[in-house]
Amino acid sequence: MAETILFVLMAMGALVGAVTIVAARNPVYSAMGLLGTLFSVAVLYVLQLAHLVAAVQVIVYAGAVLTLFLFVIMLIGVDKSEDWDEKLPYQRAFVGGLGGLIVLFAGALTVFGNFDWVPAATNTIPEATNGTIQAIAELLFTDWVLAFEATALLLTIAAAGAIGLAHHRTGQT
Repeated sequence: MAETILFVLMAMGALVGAVTIVAARNPVYSAMGLLGTLFSVAVLYVLQLAHLVAAVQVIVYAGAVLTLFLFVIMLIGVDKSEDWDEKLPYQRAFVGGLGGLIVLFAGALTVFGNFDWVPAATNTIPEATNGTIQAIAELLFTDWVLAFEATALLLTIAAAGAIGLAHHRTGQT
């Protein structure tokens, strides 16, 4: 039951973040919506016992790519002043109440919950095959090794070509 509730909450979080990405007028707010979506998807990966994929999701996408997006946004410049007038008068009270409910729910789940849905809390840990390092590495370095090496070669050639084009356009040799 708790796994279903967590799935629904994270799915709603991912959808709210995706709508924020598209609907926000400020690019920084769009980037924060992207961050929420990426973290929600990482939790969904953990629910599927794909811990490596979840870690890669957080480190690579939520960490590196989002940082790159924010640096680009800062370089472009969004130096307009913000309107600090509150448009929703009860927003702070609503968010405070919602935060309190979430804390109460987490506390009740911790005290009274049955954690059979958490693999580490049970005596028998199920065999996870869809996101472990061993499962990914075995496929990557046996069945897909040629495609993996070809992709690495193509990315190296593309990077060298981009550097060559950048130097050619500026007139450098």
